Amino acid sequence: MLQNSIKRVCNIPGWRAAGAVALGVSIVLCAGQPRFWGGRGFWDDNSGPIVSTEGGQLVNEDTVRTARQTAPHSVDWPAWTNAPGFGHDVFTFTRIIFKSRPGRPSWLGWINDYPDADLNLSYRLQELTSLKVDPDGRVLKLTAPDLPQYPFIFMSHPEGMELSQPEVRALRNYLLNGGALMTDDFWGRWEWRAFERQMERVLPGRHWVELPMSHPLFHCVFDLGKSLDRLQVPTLQLWQRTYDPADPGAVPSAILRGGHMQVRAWLDDKQRLMVVAIHNSDTGDGWEREGEDATYFRLFSEARAYPLAINTIFYLMTH
Repeated sequence: MLQNSIKRVCNIPGWRAAGAVALGVSIVLCAGQPRFWGGRGFWDDNSGPIVSTEGGQLVNEDTVRTARQTAPHSVDWPAWTNAPGFGHDVFTFTRIIFKSRPGRPSWLGWINDYPDADLNLSYRLQELTSLKVDPDGRVLKLTAPDLPQYPFIFMSHPEGMELSQPEVRALRNYLLNGGALMTDDFWGRWEWRAFERQMERVLPGRHWVELPMSHPLFHCVFDLGKSLDRLQVPTLQLWQRTYDPADPGAVPSAILRGGHMQVRAWLDDKQRLMVVAIHNSDTGDGWEREGEDATYFRLFSEARAYPLAINTIFYLMTH
């Protein structure tokens, strides 16, 4: 899909108010060791500041600054350089560090899919679009003084996060001043409600809206069709247990664990998107795991996870 199916050009009308992100006017389409089970630390808690990636790399939450600092466990794309003088005039995929409820394993928190998802998506944005992209990504806390320099931030598994009061204030100020948040990989009614409760502390009284497939976010770069269910991404390990090559058209049970995919949003007072929450889908696994299973890559990374991410980023950064 990324390389062959879409021939559209997206005209970029301008800049989002927050931050310095250089967007071109067109899209160019071209092709310590913790205890682990299946690559995941079931007994590694998230008390920090030392937490583990799914690949067993230790990360210090207090000192880490970029995804490139942490060894990947899936695909290792080479870094690239941007033109001299454009070091700060690029798009930077920025992941937020947050604390989760006590007792949760670290992989069910901010570090899920890190660093591979960050590095792979950055690589694909640089490769497939006219964006100039920071090859290293950024990892920071909401209370970091340089948060306003990054107009796009990302959270994985936000259903378990517990924001401190300083973090609540920081996220409120960030969103009200034009920043955009994307969240991903939380499932079912209970996890949605847990995330919703934390966000209610950030902007009390703000209401969630369902984004219909007619919304321009789903068509601004790639035309993503008419059904959200055709964009839903299962977690790789769960999909591998249920996928039947003899019946490739069947819907794997792993994709149904939380129900139908939803994309919900908060709008600012000018009706612009400020938060995009991808619920009942593991879009980040589509970025992280692209090199681990050729069928998964074809069905989910190439056809769903990357196109949705590219559309979301371009829309948020230009409206």
